[in-house]
Amino acid sequence: MAEPVIRRALISVSDKTGLIDFARTLVARNVQLLSTGGSAKALRDAGLPVTEVSDHTGFPEMLDGRVKTLHPKIHGGILGIRGNPQHERAMEEHGIAPIDLVVVNLYPFESTVAKGAAFEDCIENIDIGGPALIRAASKNHDHVAVVVDPEDYPVLVDELEANDGATTKRLRLKLAATALARTGAYDAAISGWLAGQIGDVFPRRIAVGAELKQMLRYGENPHQQAALYLSGKERPGVATARQLQGKELSFNNINDTDAAFELVAEFDQPAVAIIKHANPCGVAVGIDTKATYLKALSCDPVSAFGGIIALNRPLDGATAEEIAKLFTEVVIAPEADEAARSIFATKKNLRLLITGGLPDAEEQSMTLRSIAGGYLLQGRDSGRVGPAQLKVVSKRQPTQQELADLLFAFRICKHVKSNAIVYAKGGATVGIGAGQMSRVDSSRIAAWKSREAADAAGLAQPATVGSVVASDAFFPFPDGLLAAAEAGATAVIQPGGSVRDAEVIAAADDKGLAMVFTGMRHFRH
Repeated sequence: MAEPVIRRALISVSDKTGLIDFARTLVARNVQLLSTGGSAKALRDAGLPVTEVSDHTGFPEMLDGRVKTLHPKIHGGILGIRGNPQHERAMEEHGIAPIDLVVVNLYPFESTVAKGAAFEDCIENIDIGGPALIRAASKNHDHVAVVVDPEDYPVLVDELEANDGATTKRLRLKLAATALARTGAYDAAISGWLAGQIGDVFPRRIAVGAELKQMLRYGENPHQQAALYLSGKERPGVATARQLQGKELSFNNINDTDAAFELVAEFDQPAVAIIKHANPCGVAVGIDTKATYLKALSCDPVSAFGGIIALNRPLDGATAEEIAKLFTEVVIAPEADEAARSIFATKKNLRLLITGGLPDAEEQSMTLRSIAGGYLLQGRDSGRVGPAQLKVVSKRQPTQQELADLLFAFRICKHVKSNAIVYAKGGATVGIGAGQMSRVDSSRIAAWKSREAADAAGLAQPATVGSVVASDAFFPFPDGLLAAAEAGATAVIQPGGSVRDAEVIAAADDKGLAMVFTGMRHFRH
């Protein structure tokens, strides 16, 4: 069977980007245009011949436009199988003309919700006829082409030029897959929003919709394929950032940069985080970004090489000058001034990302992870503790400086892979132990790395001396706490809740440590 030539097209779009030029190309090929409402008006205003759907069907648009394309002369024209005698007889009997191309994009439901529109407005932006047209054309892709994205207009035009007005089955199938993915994502957005309206956090079924932003060179390793998709949620971060310079981001770059930016968003003060393999190797808060960066770097300057740097303040020239001294893969910040941009311009491989804002660290959203045969859905770890939530369980009370550092360190624990141990002093990490199977090993590794950093800097003693220590979960035995005391820590923050809490508290008292319980755990796997 010869490939179908497009002779009649139905156009009904809310996004009119590129529409007129595309329609002119169709008209030049003697394609008859059917259209509705605003699309028809735009085509007429451009001087293009167009037939209103209501004139084509003999049935007026009604119910405020809710019913216009839901008619046998439209859906019969799309769904009729060419070459099928029974279908062709029925179409001829009822005066149904075939429609060879459907160009539809849907009511802007997602953007309507994103701008905080009223419930009724969101409901009115749930498209009914559009998805029905798309599904009909996609089902009958043997004979009908469907386009839902303006970016596919040039693809179709090239196809028509190459095939004397016809389309190939391969392209029709690809367009159908794209179209059905669009309706799937659209329905996912609607069902998710409706569930949220009634507080149904874990509905019977969940649907996930996302849009391809870019293909990546590879995944975590060169033998793995990967791509970046956008969820459509308005959350500033690496996925929506503007890349000002540098080579293409890798899978690992994106994952690590996301971890870094989410971490600095935790703090109201200027904050800098240096991340390696999704774990922080240095975090600090301060008054100005340059000094804060240098504090963060001093925690583990060896691991910082080739890392990711995140700031929660605009990047300035003085800070950029310091960062430029170290090989860095990615720098991400809400903004960067001209001086910073000029300095980084000499570092061709360094990626500079600008987000325009910070993610809300307390946002009550959900995270999704795939497992074999299913998914794990959970709320984002937006938990925080303040002074009022702390319970002093030791004989000694923490000092005000210790208290500030304890809260700082515990907040960082949330972003360190378990088992997590964080030593901090003066608003900066001075030792981090991450991802160990034993908590005592994390405590010892953090102390060892601090000693190593002190030796490299020519210091007499490691910065863990006089520091505080945070643990993301309770100490199951006193050994991890004793290792921290041996490293020079003077105060401890941990969730508590172990059957051996009394032993751990006694060990803290024996060493003269102040210890507070949070009642909140921050496992991160």
